[in-house]
Amino acid sequence: MTDIPGFTRRQVALPGITLSVQEAGRGDALILLHGFPENGLCWSQVAPAFTDRFHVIIPDLRGYGQSDAPPDDAAHNAYSKRQMAADIVALMDHLGHASAHILGHDRGARVAYRLALDHPGRVRRLGIIEIAPTIEYWDNWGYDLGLSAWHWTFLAQPAPVPERMIASDPVAWLDHTLQGWTQAKSLSFFPPFALDAYRAQASDPARVHAMCADYRAGATTDRAHDQADRDAGQKIKAPLHFLWGRHGFPARTGDPAGIWRRWADTVTDAACDTGHFVMEENPQAVLDAYLPFFTD
Repeated sequence: MTDIPGFTRRQVALPGITLSVQEAGRGDALILLHGFPENGLCWSQVAPAFTDRFHVIIPDLRGYGQSDAPPDDAAHNAYSKRQMAADIVALMDHLGHASAHILGHDRGARVAYRLALDHPGRVRRLGIIEIAPTIEYWDNWGYDLGLSAWHWTFLAQPAPVPERMIASDPVAWLDHTLQGWTQAKSLSFFPPFALDAYRAQASDPARVHAMCADYRAGATTDRAHDQADRDAGQKIKAPLHFLWGRHGFPARTGDPAGIWRRWADTVTDAACDTGHFVMEENPQAVLDAYLPFFTD
């Protein structure tokens, strides 16, 4: 797999998991967390611009890219965002960072806000791209969101049903997913080396199982964790900046920025004319939003 130009990759052994991590730059730690069905390469068009000011750390989440892909468990804890967030905290400890700025997209943004809720002292500033909290998606489930976010219910079905269906033509499934979530319905936004890596990932049964497990956790364990925090009035303490595409998933909730204001003490937001894959469709919008935010 090709790495992001200017970044070096290494395998970092942590308690219970080995993560594949790309790094570059010096300064305060900035951790970039990818989403589904991608891996750390999704940051290739924006990450280099952060390296002048930050130690940029890009892990492949457990189950994705070149990181370990352990099997799921019956309670769906193995791929819960609480466990994934604990992985990132362990990575921070390994690298010697007591705190970090965190920027996440899609599933990585779910790991990011869970980390901010579970480990508030470890997050300096929090960037969220193209999601609303998990329980809010389920609460807002209706025709428009349900039809567009079909993968939430499909991937959460009991094993091995979705795994077997994806295995029948994994590249076609991956390409359909990627292009369908862009505003222009095109694969042209994805760098060829990254697209090749995503296709290879979708062709690996262990990683397909991990991606399904990620969504099984989202429908069960993650939802329960969000419910508990919401019931307790728990809020994110770190300043939060939310970037969303006007043609993406959060827009279908009606008031995505308003939702985040119920979950965090300090929220700013910006919207851009993209679909779901903001970093690829409009990388400049990501830089305009987060270079000032993280350097403030």
